[in-house]
Amino acid sequence: MHKILRRIARVGIVSEPAPAPAPALRLLAALDALILQRLGRALAIRHVDAGSCNGCELEIHAVGNPYYNLEGLGIKFVASPRHADLLLVTGPVARNMEQALRRTYEAMPAPKLVVAVGDCGCTGGIFGESYASLGRVSNVLPVDVAVPGCPPRPAEILQAIVTAVTADRRSLPASP
Repeated sequence: MHKILRRIARVGIVSEPAPAPAPALRLLAALDALILQRLGRALAIRHVDAGSCNGCELEIHAVGNPYYNLEGLGIKFVASPRHADLLLVTGPVARNMEQALRRTYEAMPAPKLVVAVGDCGCTGGIFGESYASLGRVSNVLPVDVAVPGCPPRPAEILQAIVTAVTADRRSLPASP
């Protein structure tokens, strides 16, 4: 025991330097400032699964984990489209979900931002258009940003949110 303590006293504390912040964390800080500047309040997101395999949902849940910490930045998922600023849609639009998706979109207050997530939401994926599927989200709603990938990474979903908030500058209200 004494041998170990002498060695610690002689050598000192040896540790690695702290790692540089991940690009995703820098993106989060920029996102927070941007949303407050553009909207003047927190961003509220309504998520709709229009018929996906739940792969994209797992990545959306990862966006809310402690690493990305959207809730800490003031970005929140809401249950009612009446409180939402952005609609996040996953999966190809099943024919049975078309009316529900349209009603959700119509219930949102202006400005209405829509992000299609995953290959299925962007192109219809392996399901395409068929008797049971209308295909891509843009066949039903006007899409502002599409995030390809099967499933896309959480950082890509965050980048799409940033793009959606910054893209349509004319329809967003000015900061109070």
